[in-house]
Amino acid sequence: LLPLLLLLGLARGATGAPGADGSDVCASCHKHATCKQGEGKKMCICNYGFVGNGRTQCIDKNECQLGDTVVCGNHTSCHNTLGGFYCICLEGYRATNHNKTFIPNDGTFCADIDECEVSGLCRHGGQCVNTHGSFECYCMDGYLPKNGPVPFHPTRDATSCAEIDCGPPPDVPDGYILGNYTSRLGSQVHYACREGFFSGPEDMVSSCTAQGTWEPPKLNCQEVSCGRPPEVPHAMLVGNPSSRLGSEAQYVCQEGFESPGGRITSVCTEKGTWTDSTVTCTEIIIEINNVSVFNNTCVRWQINAGRINPKITYVINIKGQQLDPVESDHKETLTFTTDSQTPEVCLDLYPGTNYTVKISTAPPRRSMPATVGIWTAVKQTIGNISIFNETCLKWRSMKTADTQEMYLFHIQGQRCYQKEFAQEMIFNVTISSQTPEVCLDLRPGTNYSVSIQALSSEFPVVISLTTPITEPPLPEVDFSTVHGWPLPRLRLRKAKEDNGPISSYQVLVLPLVLQNSFSCASVRATSFFSNTSDADGYVAAELLAKDVKDDAMEISIGDRLYYGKYYNAPLKTGSDYCIILRITSEWNKVRRCSCAVWAQVKGSSVTLQQMAGVGLGSVVAVIILAFLSSSAV
Repeated sequence: LLPLLLLLGLARGATGAPGADGSDVCASCHKHATCKQGEGKKMCICNYGFVGNGRTQCIDKNECQLGDTVVCGNHTSCHNTLGGFYCICLEGYRATNHNKTFIPNDGTFCADIDECEVSGLCRHGGQCVNTHGSFECYCMDGYLPKNGPVPFHPTRDATSCAEIDCGPPPDVPDGYILGNYTSRLGSQVHYACREGFFSGPEDMVSSCTAQGTWEPPKLNCQEVSCGRPPEVPHAMLVGNPSSRLGSEAQYVCQEGFESPGGRITSVCTEKGTWTDSTVTCTEIIIEINNVSVFNNTCVRWQINAGRINPKITYVINIKGQQLDPVESDHKETLTFTTDSQTPEVCLDLYPGTNYTVKISTAPPRRSMPATVGIWTAVKQTIGNISIFNETCLKWRSMKTADTQEMYLFHIQGQRCYQKEFAQEMIFNVTISSQTPEVCLDLRPGTNYSVSIQALSSEFPVVISLTTPITEPPLPEVDFSTVHGWPLPRLRLRKAKEDNGPISSYQVLVLPLVLQNSFSCASVRATSFFSNTSDADGYVAAELLAKDVKDDAMEISIGDRLYYGKYYNAPLKTGSDYCIILRITSEWNKVRRCSCAVWAQVKGSSVTLQQMAGVGLGSVVAVIILAFLSSSAV
């Protein structure tokens, strides 16, 4: 019926005819209608928000009947009013025009409210997580929920977040806890076995877990028992030591062997094993040096003293070839015992015979034999030959003082430590003296056989001569100046054995202020643990020459490793240091050293980026300490 009435009203209004009572059309418009005139006609039209014929009916139009989402958008509530409507955002959302109500004709919509912007919303230990139109609470790391569910809402749930506390850690049989600890999440307890017990290092930690309990410790302390001490080559065990912790086994070297490094011991450790001794038994090899002939038939020599028992038995093998082929050769072996460090023996030799005399030791001693030639010819004009100033010879000539004599020298040099080395020199000199002297141009650290034959004699005189070593070549280093840490890896190059055998390479750490007063031959620098402070410096590493590769190797200062018996300790932050490389040569009781400054460390506090930018100056042959002493015997 309503639609029919509306159509009738519209039809009448459209005609513009006066009302039934003859009045004007505009006077008959509904109160929610407006009179409009067009094309000479007047009509009543319902206002916006109303529907009807404009005269008898203008009914409110319900804009919300199509649905909240269609009219107002997502997360909204639509509210109809007389002749209009308005929108309200649901709880947890707010209008983008920041008003409580809106009509979405200007693009306004409802945006989610981030409730988590309010601190403390989820109470102590709680963590807020925003959701669409709301939020949820969870417990932070290190906290556990109590008295309610998770996730929870503070307005409806009684859930509280309590800090995780694992309580006291579990006990371990025969073990104890090291240091202090806390019972919070992630805290660790370090265990150790009591004295006399041991366990693996990977099982000594227990952690407080997120469940509020301690991880079960895996530590299994077992009583230490090292068993029988290990065998040491060429050594005998002294006594019958126990296998308990701290027991010490002592050894003595067998006959013919010695331990130059000191006592040989092994200690039962807390791991149930015996320590390896750093000292070993080495075979005693006697070096026979500086063999010389005097009084024509007597021989004198020297041995390496200091490590040998007082009495040694020598074997003298004599082989002589006479000039006259009718006569038989002279062969003889004799022995004698002496405790002298410079033994000598006079031989019963035939005149006119060329002898080779070989000197060695009798078992159980081993030696490096030495050989000397003796010519007992009647016409021999060279006698009482001796060595002075290490490389000079003097002898007595049978010639008169004003008679010139030509002498032919044939010199051959060899080195037992450098098999590829060989030197040979042949020359002659003319001297008019009854006590000639000649100084030879010989290489250091070399065993020489020197043959001298006078032009007037038929056979030469042969003597052995050993030259002392001199300073080894200066170390070849790439000098570095470093401000702060870490230090660059220092490159160690192997030195040539030109002046004698290279024994070892030592890395010394000195306070920088001592650089100008340091003596290369100084023995004051000891191991890191031998000093109460490092004010005098210390030896950080020692490498035997046999352990250094031919090309090169690298060493990092402060890497906390042992090199030989020396500990490579970390450098102290903020201190200035001088790193020195010392090359040592030892031979025939003589010790020589050469040193070079390897690096200077300025201990200023710098960042890692600054340290990466520190320039390294490569100086390939070396910034040498000009003040360093050259040798020490």
